[in-house]
Amino acid sequence: MSLTRRALLAATAAIGVTAFGFAAPAFAAAQKIRISSPAVESDWHAKMLTVFKEDLEKSAPGQFEVEIHLNGTLFKQGTEPPAMQRGNLDMAMISAQDIAKQIPAWSVFTAGYLIRDPDHQNKVFDGEIGKEFYKLVEDQMGIKVLTVGYLGTRQLNLRGKKKIETPADLAGIKLRMPGSEAWQFLGAALGAAPTPMAFGEVYTALQSGAIDGQDNPLPSDKAAKFYEVTNQIVLTDHLVDAIFLSMSGRTWAKLSAEQQQKVLAAAKKARDYNNENRIKDEAELVTFFKQQGLDVYKPDVDAFRKRVQAEYLKSPFAKDWPAGIVDRVNAVK
Repeated sequence: MSLTRRALLAATAAIGVTAFGFAAPAFAAAQKIRISSPAVESDWHAKMLTVFKEDLEKSAPGQFEVEIHLNGTLFKQGTEPPAMQRGNLDMAMISAQDIAKQIPAWSVFTAGYLIRDPDHQNKVFDGEIGKEFYKLVEDQMGIKVLTVGYLGTRQLNLRGKKKIETPADLAGIKLRMPGSEAWQFLGAALGAAPTPMAFGEVYTALQSGAIDGQDNPLPSDKAAKFYEVTNQIVLTDHLVDAIFLSMSGRTWAKLSAEQQQKVLAAAKKARDYNNENRIKDEAELVTFFKQQGLDVYKPDVDAFRKRVQAEYLKSPFAKDWPAGIVDRVNAVK
């Protein structure tokens, strides 16, 4: 009995024969990658995820389906690492603070004046130190860190005209810092009198004189309009912050070696896009704040670095740091 056309096509598809008579490879379904981020759409960190998606889907057509969920709509900020560990989330951008909750040695990267600038950040995490610390995350958390991205450099933003050159000049300055113990410690290490306060209260507190200043990256200062109620920005560069583009170990293990390399390449391209644009923004903001009438200047950064590192090294935080790690990071040029 002869096969009908429909039956023949079905049989042909079942055995994987093409119209040209060759056996077709069995294609797996595209790997879905869900990314969660608290970033808003206008943030460079949100835009870098689109760069990652577009580059990966272009370099490996049909192999990946990347979904980007912004504004913390999929998972709230800080809950992403456990979600990746459970296999409920494929990718996220996580902080050193997030990692340090499970691996205390990582708290070294939350310390002031360890990372000097975005270039130093890349060299540290792209080198041997990064390999060692990324392996800790992979082994102990089951998360694959793909790359590090620049989050911004925190500066001092103060009321008044008093020139700040060294930590001694901050004595008695009521400096708003986030409320956690780690942030309050950094404020004290800088030489100020740290004052915990919710971010939403800072503008009014600066306006009334309840506090003398606050610390944030320049883009945050502009967005919150702190320049309207302050007189100066002291470019202390006291914390060069990072965000780590990471993938669940479970998802990573599903990928072929070739796919893994394409994921890493897309992550690096996204990182470079973010860093280039964020650095450009910060440079332009110096001019913006000067145009608003603020005094913007650099103090004796070496004096600040020396004091802050000394305070950390004798603190309880340092007990979890690998021996010699501060010297090793400082030595990276």
